[in-house]
Amino acid sequence: MKFTLSWLKSHLETDASVDEITEALTDLGLEVEGIENPLAKLDAFTLGYVTHAEKHPDADKLRVCKVDTDEGELQIICGAPNARQGITVVVAKPGVYVPGIDTTIGVGKIRGIESYGMMASERELELSDEHDGIIELPSGKVGEKFTDWLAEHDPSKVDPVIEIAITPNRPDALGVRGIARDLAARGLGVMKDHTVDPVPATFPCPVTVTIDDDTLPQAPVFYGRVIRGVKNGPSPAWMQDRLRAIGLRPISFLVDVTNFFTYDLNRPLHVFDADKIAGNALRLHKAKGGETLIGLDDKEYTFQDGMTIISDAEKPESIAGVMGGLETGCTMDTVNVFVEAAYFDMIRTAYTGRALKINSDARYRFERGIDAAFTPEGLEHAVRMIVDTVGGEASEVVLAGSQPDFARAYRLDTDRCSSLVGMDIPADVQRKTLTDLGFVMEGDMAHVPSWRPDVQGEADLVEEVARIASLSGLVGKPLPRVRAGVPAPVMTPAQKRQQMARRTCAALGYNECVTYSFIDQASAALFGGGDDATMLQNPISSEMSHMRPALLPGLLQAAARNQARGFMDMAMFEVGDAFAGGEPGEQHGMVTGLLIGRTGPKDVHGASRAVDLFDAKADCEAVLAAIGAPAKVQIMRDGDAWWHPGRHGKVCLGPKKVLAVFGEIHPKVLAAMDVKGPAMGFTIWPEEVPLPRNAGASRGALDAADLQAVERDFAFVVDADVAALTLVNAAAGADKALIDGVRVFDEFIGGTLGEGKKSLAITVRLQPTDATLKEADIEAVSAKIVEKVTKATGGTLRG
Repeated sequence: MKFTLSWLKSHLETDASVDEITEALTDLGLEVEGIENPLAKLDAFTLGYVTHAEKHPDADKLRVCKVDTDEGELQIICGAPNARQGITVVVAKPGVYVPGIDTTIGVGKIRGIESYGMMASERELELSDEHDGIIELPSGKVGEKFTDWLAEHDPSKVDPVIEIAITPNRPDALGVRGIARDLAARGLGVMKDHTVDPVPATFPCPVTVTIDDDTLPQAPVFYGRVIRGVKNGPSPAWMQDRLRAIGLRPISFLVDVTNFFTYDLNRPLHVFDADKIAGNALRLHKAKGGETLIGLDDKEYTFQDGMTIISDAEKPESIAGVMGGLETGCTMDTVNVFVEAAYFDMIRTAYTGRALKINSDARYRFERGIDAAFTPEGLEHAVRMIVDTVGGEASEVVLAGSQPDFARAYRLDTDRCSSLVGMDIPADVQRKTLTDLGFVMEGDMAHVPSWRPDVQGEADLVEEVARIASLSGLVGKPLPRVRAGVPAPVMTPAQKRQQMARRTCAALGYNECVTYSFIDQASAALFGGGDDATMLQNPISSEMSHMRPALLPGLLQAAARNQARGFMDMAMFEVGDAFAGGEPGEQHGMVTGLLIGRTGPKDVHGASRAVDLFDAKADCEAVLAAIGAPAKVQIMRDGDAWWHPGRHGKVCLGPKKVLAVFGEIHPKVLAAMDVKGPAMGFTIWPEEVPLPRNAGASRGALDAADLQAVERDFAFVVDADVAALTLVNAAAGADKALIDGVRVFDEFIGGTLGEGKKSLAITVRLQPTDATLKEADIEAVSAKIVEKVTKATGGTLRG
């Protein structure tokens, strides 16, 4: 939205500077996007006086002029027909940039004679399209800045242009008067009276207007008046200056007047050539589809079913709320006009403009919501200006439909300003603010003005009060504590665990992935899902038809895409929810990691190797430790079908308490998902990890043993199918108070052991707490270990 300072002052009595106005506009929510100051590009031009002018010896149309300037007399060659002795001109000396011709003036020779500058025309200075001759000034001193002369004698030529951004909820600010109203409410001036004296009617309106019943929701009201005997021509200079300043090209008064009121009062209008309306009848109706119209932009448009159009007795003549038709448009020969002011539905107008790909000023305003109650008054403003400018006599008003009723009122609770915004504004100031903005106060009830469709509740009243008072004055205040003392943690234990899991995985070298919660049915079925309970009713695509039963499918799909692009070594993780069904509670949080390829790039030291399940186990245990899982756990088998049957383990606190699972992904799953394996992974269920009994932030005392620990090695011959974990658990259970740890350090198969046998060597660490162990104590514990292992595995102590 653009407007000039003088245009704003036609509605607002103010002495505020441009800087004060722009600062206030931004603070009011009408953000200033730019200021165009014509003075800047004309600052280098000065006034000169032509003391002598003679014909160029080698050119009939050129004249050699002597011009007095602030730098002395300059010789300037000029081809303008009005270049002569005794006139005051605008001079561009060498080095000055001329915006109208995009040229920097230099010293040059023209037909053998040097020229030291240029005398400018209005078009060359971008003041108008006039270029028949150079500028002749009726007054002025030699050396005076041209900008100073313009500011004194023709201020409209150096009128600053302000451009503001309009949010969709503020259609009232699409008119200069609406902007002035906000500034007046802020205290930067006083609104000027803008009432209109309607033109008396001298004859009945010869043009009839009807609205089809099914079209009333799209076009509820239509006003119009015929004006006979107008004499169209160029617009007044002040109107041309304002339109040109905001980027519109003046055409003729009957065209320019509609553009002017669109920006001045946010009132889109249309002026028909009344003599071209077939049958002297206009009908507003829905298009059947297929009708065509050549618009004012000389383009042909084909209507779709349901669009609102205005037709005469023969054919469509206008696209309601969007653009008029070329055939009934006004020309310099127009004598009789029909002036239209109507209200059109926002949604329908937006659909029509979008479908036809028309971006007009009228559509921009109608689709945001103009002031429906101002429709008849807007018509009278236009008729009055037309009659006063180009003459003619006006008919009676023709009306079709009825005014839509948007009246509403909300209670102003002056105490809510403090609770909602945090600003203490006196009640009388709040009421005055709303009154200045056009609200009508009846006690505590505020009746919303018709030009503010965005005000839809009591909170909006408070927002208006705070906006005018300036939110920049809002002082930050800390929220009061719910309870005294140290505030409770903001994050829940589950959120803290997720945060710690993310940090730990990232520290281990994993890259975090965020995949869709939806996957295809085939992938879901590989991981125990894909049934009707997790199927979406309206999926985005066939590849996102089911809720994911686990996080591994998404990571594997990401791995396949990366492998297809040549990235073979990956470490990825994701923290999120998986779903067992579509009901609340049928979801569970997970932390899942995936390792594929090698541990690192190949090097001369041979440190790089293929990842294995023990890498996944180590990372899984690191994450478990970070989120507070107990150190003593059991590793069990019988994981889900998508894990390799012999190369995985479940981290448990008991047969039914599973904290995590790690291992190699089943080759069949990798083949189905087009992933080149092997692939290792782990999944952790943070919710299954028990919360610490002591919820305090302090740590307990360090329980460090002061007695010497003892280690003893044992080797057992067991069947080849006996799991090492069974042997370790049996040894650890021999004396839970004394045995601090058990670990396998060797495995031997074959040799003299025979077929189907293997030897497992373990180290048992004994940590006394009461007294130093004696040989007899060690032998007693060793005997218990041998007994427990023999009973649990059927093995024997290796000799």
